[in-house]
Amino acid sequence: MTADTDTTPAAPKRRRYTLIAATSIAVLGLAAVYGMAGFPRNGADPACRPALATAQRIAPLAHGEVAAVNVTDEARRVPALAFKDASGAEKTLADFKGRTVLLNLWATWCVPCRKEMPALAGLQQALGGPDFEVVAVNIDTRDTDKPKAWLDQAGITGLTYYADPSARVFQELKAVGKAIGMPTSLIIDGKGCEIASIAGPADWASADALALVKGAMGK
Repeated sequence: MTADTDTTPAAPKRRRYTLIAATSIAVLGLAAVYGMAGFPRNGADPACRPALATAQRIAPLAHGEVAAVNVTDEARRVPALAFKDASGAEKTLADFKGRTVLLNLWATWCVPCRKEMPALAGLQQALGGPDFEVVAVNIDTRDTDKPKAWLDQAGITGLTYYADPSARVFQELKAVGKAIGMPTSLIIDGKGCEIASIAGPADWASADALALVKGAMGK
């Protein structure tokens, strides 16, 4: 028997415990990086149960042009996002209390974002008012005049201009698993609770999208 071979009865048990511990650490590490099931990023909020009920009710409407929309499966509040309006005044999601909101993050360097903007303007034109607003937040971080100039050149009208040059809104949504790429959109109820989300563009002016958003509004 060599000096470095452990043949005592406890050796297999020690090796098994070491393997279990290493596996547990690896799983915890993956969960921290990828947000695996069982490691929630955002706790359930009882005040958001009506939004969860709305999500379940409109789930059959997430088809066709909005088939990629994912309705929430948890009573979850959206982070208290902050951004600015065209005048530079501070705005937060709380300023839209009582209204259903389609929150959209976009940037001029994002080709799908630019292609989606006319449809967002069409949605605002069709349903915008005291009960609903498209809140499209630009996250260009360099030339802050470029987004406004692009909207003018593209003839995009009817959308109130919002921006976050720090792109913090993207990072905050990313932290809760709601911003993977660009564009990112969330449907949020009047209490600031998530109803649905989508990573990527959609034809928000389509009949499918209008039906989905009307359902989120309770119409």
